[in-house]
Parts: sequence; C-alpha cells; structure tokens
Amino acid sequence: MYTLLLVDDEKEIRSGLSQYFPWHEVGFELVGQCADGKQALDFLETREVDVLLCDIRMPVLSGLDVARRLHERKSRAKVVFLSGYKDFEYAKQAMAYGVKSYIVKPTKYSELFDVFSSLKLELDEAAARGAGEASAAPTASFNEQVIAAIREYVETHYAKATLEEAARVVHMNPHYVSKYFKDKTGENFSDYVTAVKMNKAAELLRDIRYKTYEVSEMVGYSYAKNFTRTFKKVHGVSPREYRNNYEGSGN
Repeated sequence: MYTLLLVDDEKEIRSGLSQYFPWHEVGFELVGQCADGKQALDFLETREVDVLLCDIRMPVLSGLDVARRLHERKSRAKVVFLSGYKDFEYAKQAMAYGVKSYIVKPTKYSELFDVFSSLKLELDEAAARGAGEASAAPTASFNEQVIAAIREYVETHYAKATLEEAARVVHMNPHYVSKYFKDKTGENFSDYVTAVKMNKAAELLRDIRYKTYEVSEMVGYSYAKNFTRTFKKVHGVSPREYRNNYEGSGN
C-alpha cells in the first residue's frame, strides 16, 4: 500500500476526498491532510510519502511552490495537482517540476481512479526495477509478471474464471485490470477467457470418455446450447463435428 498526503485549503474538498474515494482499492493509504503548502512541507519533514494530491492555489504556500521545493530537494514523492482552473501556464510549470498529473475540479471519480491506478502501476514498476537491480538474477518486467499471473489464473481456473478473482490475484481493481489486460495484450479479458475455455474444450472432445454435455460443464457452461454456439464461433465447427473430424482422421 502506497502512502498519500492530501493538501487542499478547502475543508469540504479534503473531507470529500478522504471519506468517499476508495483509496485502498487503488493501492493507497491516506496518511495525512494539510490545509496549505507550508503544513505539507512541515508534514514531510517528519514523514515521507509516496504521493501528494495537492491543490495549486492555496494561502501561505501554493501547490507550485511545494512542487518546486520538492523538485529542488530531489524528493521521491510524486505530485498530482488539483485545480479549479484549467490553466496552461500552471500546467507547463507543473511539468517542469515533475508533476505527474493535473486534475481539474470538480474532481470526477473516473478521472481520479484512472490517474491513481496508473500511478500505482508506475510505482510498482519502479519497485520491481529496484528489486531487479538489487539482485544478480535477471527478472521479468513488472508488466510481464502481472500478465503472466493473470494468464496462469485463467488457465488453471478456466471453468470459473472471473475478472474479479483475477484482479484479486494481482491486487488490482477489476475495472483497472480489464483496461490493463487490454492495453498490454491487445485482447479483451473476456475474449481471452473464452479462448482458453474453447481450447480446453477441444482437448476434452478428443477424449471419447466425455460426452459433449459433460465437456460443456467442465469448461464452465451450464447450458449446452451456449457452449455449442461459442465453440462453433471459435473453431468453425460444432463440438460434435469437431469430434467426428478428429475420429475420422485416425487419431
């Protein structure tokens, strides 16, 4: 779980973001709240955090000032800006200080979710690289490890594989896993599950001990008609035709 410091001079904003956004679902723990930039820097003198979610325009010390000082200190903390204004000049300065993202108020749940899901992935990748550098043995990239874990789960539990359970295996949110899998493999998670099921079904149909309806149930289909329709869509022939063709080939 990564640590997060929330910095905003509006109490309602702090209250809403701290109470109603599911930070744990995207891998973050809210460890503190500050009302201005000076409070934030004072907090960071006593405790490091992974991410600051910080308003830009605040009394005493602005979000830009905070980002600049952290940048000068070469702090490892990543900064995400909140702003009531879509200001290009602010955005340019933010980029110069290494700010990771710029979210315009009122904050949309989906945007906040996507930004912090991506940020978690970036932090995970950095941690994986660090672990790889610390050991002599070469390690697969973080992305490869996550995709491999998802594939292994599906191939082992194909009959009852679900997006929710795959997400639990890799400690991610289901919505994010769906997007992540598509981005990294070019294939929808549901299509991949179907492909694994149909390949396993073809393997089982080559074994004459199993009736077609039994194969259907073994790969997770309660209704044989649905299984037959899906199998034909994937393999171009019905399960019965597939078995007959296999037996006719002399195998």
